[in-house]
Amino acid sequence: MVTENANSEFTPIAESSANELVDYDVSLGAVLREAWEKTNGLKGSFWAAGGMVFLAMLVVNIIGTLLGVGGALMGGDSAGASIAVMLVLQLVMMAITYPLMTGVLLLGIHRAVDLPISYKSVFGYFAYTLPLIGAGILTIVLIMLGYVLLIIPGIYLSLAYMFVLPLIVEKNLGVWEAMEASRKAVTQHWFKLFFLFLIMMVIVVISVIPLGIGLIWTYPMMVAMMGVLYRDIFGVDVVEGFA
Repeated sequence: MVTENANSEFTPIAESSANELVDYDVSLGAVLREAWEKTNGLKGSFWAAGGMVFLAMLVVNIIGTLLGVGGALMGGDSAGASIAVMLVLQLVMMAITYPLMTGVLLLGIHRAVDLPISYKSVFGYFAYTLPLIGAGILTIVLIMLGYVLLIIPGIYLSLAYMFVLPLIVEKNLGVWEAMEASRKAVTQHWFKLFFLFLIMMVIVVISVIPLGIGLIWTYPMMVAMMGVLYRDIFGVDVVEGFA
């Protein structure tokens, strides 16, 4: 199930499906160190992709604003028209955001196994739009319910579902299957992963201090860290043309 790039010395640690638990461990220092190393070769593609994603979001917002203004100028049920425009705009935003977000995560995963990466690849996952939106909505609902129920379940699920989107694309799992695979895997070392992300967030905050210049490195580092974790937990299926 798991193959490796011919130029990579990586040996997969574990595989996962929704019905089986993986066997892995997390070394905070090793993960952070490798994530920093993988940042070299990722920064350019990450920021180029980020710029294109920003432009796409900007265009959608401008179109939504123009539609809203146009509806108001036409008169009629302006409140109903505004709500309809907002709903449509939200759906369009989700249809664009989730595939692009997944594409960025896949950049980190591909970098973790030394596959060639390109900013253009983030636009290659729109075929998965419906399951990605479904997963996004379902995880948000469950996480919100978790926060309502004494907060702690919400914090648990916020971390537990962090691999759902790439699992849908890279492992071709269904929505619930991906959610369960991510949750079961993360649960084994939830506290280690929590502290790992806490440390990463501290690094990001510190990097903001010098006029935000440090973010040039720390944002890609966070994506690389996600890629390293995904690789170590689930392995990476490398198929021809996937990258």
